[in-house]
Amino acid sequence: MSACVPTRATDPSDSHRASHLHPPHSPPPTPPRRFRIASADVSASIAVFLIALPLSLGIALATGAPLQAGLVAAAVGGIVAGRLGGCPLQVSGPAAGLTVVTADLIHRYGWRTTCAITVLAGVVQLGLGCLRVARTALAVSPAIVHGMLAGIGITIAVAQLHIVLGGTPQSSVLDNLRALPAQLARVQPAAVSVSALTLALLFLWPRIPGRAGVLLRRIPAALVAVAGATTTACLTGLVLPKVDLPSWSSHALAGLPEGPALGIVAAVLTTTLVCSVQSLLGAVAVDKLAAGRPDLLAPGPSSGRGARVGRSDLDRELLGQGAANIVSGALGGLPVAGVAVRSSANVQAGAVSRNSTMLHGVLVVIAALLLVPVLEFIPLASLAALVMAVGIQMVSLHHIRTVTRHREVLVYAVTTLGVVVFGVLEGVTLGIAVAVGVSLHRLTRTRITHHEREGVHHVHVRGQLTFLAVPRLSRALHLVPHGANAVVELDGSFMDHAAYESLQDWQKTHTAQGGSVELAGRSPGTSIAEPSGAADCRCRPWTAWRNHQCELPLSVTASAPTPTGVPDTEASGSAGAAGSTVSSGASEASGASGENGGPDEARRPVRPGGSGELDDSRDPAGSSGPSGPGTSRGPAGSSGPLAPAGSGGHELARGISAFQRNTAPIVRGELARLAREGQQPAQLFLTCADSRVVTSMITSSGPGDLFVVRNVGNLVPLPGEESGDDSVAAAIEYAVDVLKVRSITVCGHSGCGAMQALLDSEPGGARTPLKRWLRHGLPSLERMADDSRAWAKLAGRPAADAVEQLCLTNVVQQLEHLRAHDSVARALRDGELELHGMYFHVGEAQAYLLTGADGDELFDQVEAAADVSV
Repeated sequence: MSACVPTRATDPSDSHRASHLHPPHSPPPTPPRRFRIASADVSASIAVFLIALPLSLGIALATGAPLQAGLVAAAVGGIVAGRLGGCPLQVSGPAAGLTVVTADLIHRYGWRTTCAITVLAGVVQLGLGCLRVARTALAVSPAIVHGMLAGIGITIAVAQLHIVLGGTPQSSVLDNLRALPAQLARVQPAAVSVSALTLALLFLWPRIPGRAGVLLRRIPAALVAVAGATTTACLTGLVLPKVDLPSWSSHALAGLPEGPALGIVAAVLTTTLVCSVQSLLGAVAVDKLAAGRPDLLAPGPSSGRGARVGRSDLDRELLGQGAANIVSGALGGLPVAGVAVRSSANVQAGAVSRNSTMLHGVLVVIAALLLVPVLEFIPLASLAALVMAVGIQMVSLHHIRTVTRHREVLVYAVTTLGVVVFGVLEGVTLGIAVAVGVSLHRLTRTRITHHEREGVHHVHVRGQLTFLAVPRLSRALHLVPHGANAVVELDGSFMDHAAYESLQDWQKTHTAQGGSVELAGRSPGTSIAEPSGAADCRCRPWTAWRNHQCELPLSVTASAPTPTGVPDTEASGSAGAAGSTVSSGASEASGASGENGGPDEARRPVRPGGSGELDDSRDPAGSSGPSGPGTSRGPAGSSGPLAPAGSGGHELARGISAFQRNTAPIVRGELARLAREGQQPAQLFLTCADSRVVTSMITSSGPGDLFVVRNVGNLVPLPGEESGDDSVAAAIEYAVDVLKVRSITVCGHSGCGAMQALLDSEPGGARTPLKRWLRHGLPSLERMADDSRAWAKLAGRPAADAVEQLCLTNVVQQLEHLRAHDSVARALRDGELELHGMYFHVGEAQAYLLTGADGDELFDQVEAAADVSV
């Protein structure tokens, strides 16, 4: 037999495959270990177990089920749902959101039938998982879900209050409220004292200050609260009802369902709904928590990074929850669902796989078998206080603010009251009905107004224009006299066929009678006539900078003198050359149509037909887009109210008028929210004062998104080098320490006049404000001249010239200056901040991000289809 290696083995395409083959005449490689548990999973499972143990007993107590049922559900949820579910880090078990449902079922049908209902609910979940409808459950309005949880929380808190006071809860919220005065009259001091101690420890333990607090807070507050109350009760000899765990030999298992068929079906559907929605929403929340864990990322085969714990498979999660409910119900356990408290603790404790969830279930089994004598020392009042606190926390003020901001507080309130008064299924049904009604109301609510201003009749339509609004639209349109000039402004995103035909028929009739009609707000390029001549401005409302076409009138363009050849950066930013302009929330968004175009802008021809589009014969590397409101051309490039009217002296007023008419109605609600809540930008964006760099446009951002610092040359003075100008350092400190931004981006751009001035600078001469400011860019010049450093590069090509090379180098240098600021260095050490470098080529409208691949300072191109966040 030939010992030659086959030719195909040397083929490059097979090199990767050949590298995995073991050498000949050697034993095959040892297969990888199957049940390898990381130390992080072990520690996380212990933390989750310490939280789950008291909560499981407390939830079982609140439902009126045997206390072992809570331990069974916790063990099955950890082992079965943890192994089969689609969300590896979610911890399942008896959930507070199921307390009301389960308590009602036990009261109506008894414990064995409740277990059978749990099994049937698991079967339904398996069917839904096989049908792959998990995503459909997420279509339920968040206001309904939060209202349901709030109603359940109120029900839990009111019921457990009776146990806290030393009594016994009733079967419904209304009965508990009616019995509360009598219960207050016969308060048991021992129960109240133990409950008060439990609540005090529960809320004060996470707030222990100092280094000792950091260590102590690793112990779950729920465990400390119950353990502290139990120890105190034992040492003081208080006589209280305590946990009673009967022998497992007498534990009741599931039986055949007994009761009316319709009631059983309704109970199964209710249990399925609550379990499924809570588990799926919990899986989505766990994905968000896991996304903030960089240690969950591991090198991947293709892109260099791949997720060790991927996004949740919601259909598989529904299958896992169904299997867990079948097993739990069959073994006499409570219904199982994903639990937010345990899942968040699992992620925060450092779990890296589903082994943590499964191991926590194993620990619950061990505790249920070996720690029964210890658990029976726990006072019921302590568990009731713990569960009451959980119920109160389910009424989240954050959720209330959110639904109020989205104008869904009615849905939230109706769902909450429905759950409290009638029950979970009835409350959710009421909430869905109200949500549908609110949606229909919003769809049909259309405001149509008519007014006349200086001979022009304006008909303004706000909202969706459907057939239901046609009568009111017709009445408003017929208020416009024959032969008059009319403007119809459509402020909505939908128009059905009936409304379209009605509007078109009126337009044709009115035009045939000698009138004029202009439609605004629906198609790109439409204009709104105004006596001041604003019809020459063809700016769409503020919509993420699509179809922005604003052009000076042809007569003005032809007559305007050419501005002097001032470098663009100096012209736009010399007023702030000695410092910076700080603005919050991408404030350029609405007014950026007035960016100065450069020396040749006034001479650019306009296409025939008055379309306002620039002629294709212009220089493709032209320095900017067209001028617009906010730019006033006067002699020698002057601007302001003293500029002659013929040279565009009213452009600023026209631009403001266009904003108030077109943009303000769209952004008013969002700006009102920002005014109420204050600014919370995620990024500090430091860029040049050049008028062609529109931060909101190139980052697709809007009000409230960016905290923007602009100065000549996008410079960051080193600490101690400001010489009396602390504006940039102040903005950095405010953004990092007060606004808590998560990233800082330094953005340079092509054709930067400041970098050209640095290259052309000569020693000596007058120390003008501009020269004094540009000295902060000298380290960039020295960096570029240092032969020991590799030059920063653009992906795909070298720098075009020395100016572009200095622009790239300056971005890298200013990032180093940023790291020297105390607030930035501290945030970087704590992992709370990221720094990014960016370069924007104006003529190509191309953005580049500093990647630093292989140790090089490489600015990589950001493709149009890439999903990249700066």
